[in-house]
Amino acid sequence: MKKKPKLSLGKRGILGVSTGTNVVINVVMILISLSCLLPILLIYVSSFTAESAIRTHGFSLFPKAWSLSAYEMLFEESLSQILISYRNTAVLTVAGTVLSLFIMTMYAYAISRQVFGARKALTFFAYFTMLFSGGLVPSYIVNTTIFGLRDNMLVLLLPSLVGAYNIIVLRTFFSSADNTPIIEAAKVDGASEFRIYGQIILPISKPALATIGLFTAIAYFSKWFEVMLYIDSKSKWTIQYMLQRVMQDIQYLRANPDLLMSEEGAEMLANLPNESAKMALTVLTMTPVLAFYPYFQKYFVKGLTLGAVKG
Repeated sequence: MKKKPKLSLGKRGILGVSTGTNVVINVVMILISLSCLLPILLIYVSSFTAESAIRTHGFSLFPKAWSLSAYEMLFEESLSQILISYRNTAVLTVAGTVLSLFIMTMYAYAISRQVFGARKALTFFAYFTMLFSGGLVPSYIVNTTIFGLRDNMLVLLLPSLVGAYNIIVLRTFFSSADNTPIIEAAKVDGASEFRIYGQIILPISKPALATIGLFTAIAYFSKWFEVMLYIDSKSKWTIQYMLQRVMQDIQYLRANPDLLMSEEGAEMLANLPNESAKMALTVLTMTPVLAFYPYFQKYFVKGLTLGAVKG
């Protein structure tokens, strides 16, 4: 029995790239990765750096003095409010993402079906909203006067449930994936459109759902402007708006002339964290996103290889 000859690539790899070029590409990619990771690491380190060290030596990955003063100030003054705001943000993000995906995927699936008679009209309706908008003042009047959503958490949820751009992306994904034979086979077996949508289309659309779902979740997680416009009760603040208010309070204290003129006030302001507090607020807001991103990454990679040809 003859042995199979071993594949010899010589000095070049599978793609015809020389060893030296391959090393250069790897080094460049490592440098690019570090350029993305180092700013995040700097934020975390700076949040644990003493304010005096930042004033004297600036931001550094190896600070001269470590301190928990920024987190102590935040947790001592606003721990209960931070927990309430995190709860509100978590509920809003989960509910908004699930409902938004449910509505947008149904809309996109309907207009992706060639046999659906109103697909062109509904596609134009979604596309039209991308070109024209009523603006801030009309939306405020509609939400507060007509719908009565002033100081109501629903005003943060309902207006953002449907995004025209996301619908177009999902429709393109459903149309590009050739699911017609599967759908026709399911119809022969007696499956309804809702069953096809729920048991066939959604399971094979995880890359698209993960991508749009992550964008939608970040949009809900980052809401603060709508809270400033519509919400009055502290019990309904989101974490983004609550932390912004904390930063505004710090800036107000530092600009207060009465504190600047008194000896005790000047000493308090000297020890009051400012730059480190900004970094601590940034850590509190971006950590949840960084924690959940790895769970979605595998779907992003899968989405990039959907059209690949297997050998």
